[in-house]
Amino acid sequence: MILRIKDIPDFERPRERLLSTGASNLSNEELLAIILRCGTKQKSAKELSLDLLKELKTLPDLKKLTIHKIMSINGIGISKATMLLAVIELGRRIFSSDTISNRCNYTSSLMIYENVKNLFKDKEQEYFYCLYFDNKQHLIGQELLFMGTVNRSVVHPREVFKYAYLYSATAIVCLHNHPSGDIHPSKEDIKLTEALVSIGEINKIPILDHIIIGNNNYYSFSDNGKINNR
Repeated sequence: MILRIKDIPDFERPRERLLSTGASNLSNEELLAIILRCGTKQKSAKELSLDLLKELKTLPDLKKLTIHKIMSINGIGISKATMLLAVIELGRRIFSSDTISNRCNYTSSLMIYENVKNLFKDKEQEYFYCLYFDNKQHLIGQELLFMGTVNRSVVHPREVFKYAYLYSATAIVCLHNHPSGDIHPSKEDIKLTEALVSIGEINKIPILDHIIIGNNNYYSFSDNGKINNR
């Protein structure tokens, strides 16, 4: 016999327990059951939550789950899977400070690195961001432009400079990570940077720097003499 949520006494149901005791007093299983909302004909939401937790070594492994992995669990379809991924991503953004403070000014590559390093924490693929600055080098915009492997074919200068015009920016700093931890620029990184710098000179919107983020370290094209327009 399947024990459904409606068969559980009101005071023991996850949603009611959250209302009466607070979210911090619920188990991981109960919190996931609330997110999943309902079960199937074969399993309750709590049973689906247990099945999901069995796929993890530790709770933080939730953030590594792909939609295909989640949907491989019998009873979890695309609706539940996308809802779960959305909640995980929202939580990650809240606690990892994915939005850089608009008080961030460009004074050095180190200052930028300290402000942006959390953007790339635990990322398993390359992310390419651009930061946009006004004529006083105050940050006025931030855009995640590409995910995947950074090269000239996917990082199109049109997108980089489109946002510069939208923000009325007068300078740009490019950022991307190397999940391997190796901060040295690849041949593609160098070609991309040269192309962006050249287009920036033509458009009078200079690329101030291109910073590669690794494991607790970074590489600055500007600091290494590869960009000279400050």
